[in-house]
Amino acid sequence: MYSTKIVKAENSSAAVQAIGSSKEGKILAGGMTLIPTLKQRLANPDCLIDISSCGLEGVEDKGSSVRIGAMTKHAAVAESSSVAKAIPALADLAGGIGDRQVRNRGTLGGSVANNDPAACYPSAVMALDGTVHTNKRDISADDFFKGMFETALEEDEVIESVSFKKPEKACYMKFPNPASRYAMVGVFVAKFSDGVRVAVTGAGEEGVFRHSDLESALSSNFSEEAVSGVEVSSDGLMSDIHASADYRANLIGEMTKRAVSS
Repeated sequence: MYSTKIVKAENSSAAVQAIGSSKEGKILAGGMTLIPTLKQRLANPDCLIDISSCGLEGVEDKGSSVRIGAMTKHAAVAESSSVAKAIPALADLAGGIGDRQVRNRGTLGGSVANNDPAACYPSAVMALDGTVHTNKRDISADDFFKGMFETALEEDEVIESVSFKKPEKACYMKFPNPASRYAMVGVFVAKFSDGVRVAVTGAGEEGVFRHSDLESALSSNFSEEAVSGVEVSSDGLMSDIHASADYRANLIGEMTKRAVSS
């Protein structure tokens, strides 16, 4: 068994200090990704920094946006009356992640920081023009996600919360893998006064991305017909044992239509 030290940080500053003093420290949030990774011996950190006591939970309605603490569990987001009132699509997304056990342990910040290419939350952050708040700065969604499992986070940064702008209308539609419940394709559509944002997860070789052609079409005409007029290319999409790139391209169109018509 690997030898690993566990540090329970009291705040973000203590967590950053622990990372700096370790050779290969890892932040432990809900552990839904990190723990399986350790069990498979795909990582061997000398220090795990538990941030569960850093006071990073909770939901705040900020008027034009909703701000959610990084350690807020998926179940708490799904059951929040504030989220359900302001952005019901976000509550629905959280309620469809994994199973009950995962929703009661997994956290918003952990999902966003890990940036799994099939995770649901990154699509919401991007479609809702979100902002990731760290202990050092505020990072816009378009600048945060850098590629598969890659983000703009630096080694001395900890996500403290994420803000989501309130849309006029929004919906998330996911075609889930029947075993893992991860998205084989997930599409989050958000309509604002100045246009529509469409974010796709589960399909791109580089992780979550915005689909500019669908955004342009829906900004002009928010309807299923507008989606039908867009040819979704399979270029840059994943192809694996679950679905080919062509199949995922078709699913992007179908999930977008469902999101628009809901």
